[in-house]
Amino acid sequence: MTTLTEAPPPLAPAPQKKPPRRRGRLTPYWLLLPGILWLLLFFALPMVYQASTSVQTGSLEEGYKVTWHFATYWDAVSDYWPQFLRSVLYAGTATVLCLLLGYPLAYLIAFRAGRWRNLILILVIAPFFTSFLIRTLAWKTILADGGPVVGALNSLHLLDVTSWLGITAGDRVLATPLAVVCGLTYNFLPFMILPLYTSLERIDGRLHEAANDLYAKPFTTFRKVTFPLSMPGVVSGTLLTFIPASGDYVNADLLGSTDTRMVGNVIQGQFLRVLDYPTAAALSFILMAAILVIVTLYIRKSGTEDLV
Repeated sequence: MTTLTEAPPPLAPAPQKKPPRRRGRLTPYWLLLPGILWLLLFFALPMVYQASTSVQTGSLEEGYKVTWHFATYWDAVSDYWPQFLRSVLYAGTATVLCLLLGYPLAYLIAFRAGRWRNLILILVIAPFFTSFLIRTLAWKTILADGGPVVGALNSLHLLDVTSWLGITAGDRVLATPLAVVCGLTYNFLPFMILPLYTSLERIDGRLHEAANDLYAKPFTTFRKVTFPLSMPGVVSGTLLTFIPASGDYVNADLLGSTDTRMVGNVIQGQFLRVLDYPTAAALSFILMAAILVIVTLYIRKSGTEDLV
């Protein structure tokens, strides 16, 4: 007996996958195009223009020409280095004060506010409802010679101490370094509180419970758990405070004097009054480079790049 075997039917060809449509692959780039164009038009091009201005020579009447005069940078540093140091000192002091004032408030909002959380957050951002100029002028009234702050400091005999330290002048607070630092601290305090609150709110409450189960004291829990986990908010808040404060000129102009001028005041004066555009542009680039170096070193020292 013979067995006949039939050949298996031929396999159907595997369906070929259609290549992805090219339009779909380009969609993310089309979505990024408006933002890229915005940065090119309103950030990159002005930067290039200011860079070319900083190496020009001439005058407003005769016109300016690019002569690659890099000596303008050296002249700007040698003539205005006190204003640069003053800007870093004032901005750094205001940043530290904002951190000392903002961290407890952010901690309260994140862990203790309860049903009052939204109300406190509204109060934190309430200064944004008015203009920066109006807020600064309000401090000019608060720190006036006959105001409540001067009266309280006089009654506590603290003005003698602050005058000896050089942050006030006699019985005056207005037109002194203290007034400028107070204005910077008030105006930029919300920029510190909000990132801190966001970072603290992300901390898992079970970590605090675990620390309590291990009989950790409240300060130990804060030092070992809360503060290290809130470092992204600390870094973000300090950067958002220090960077704009170092280039600010409104507070020093309205609350300070000629002895408290910051580099922002010099840049404004060179652009609008002296009309020395190359020097003003050079000062701007020097300030930007200095801030970039300080921020880079600070981020590396803080040990975190996970910014809120």
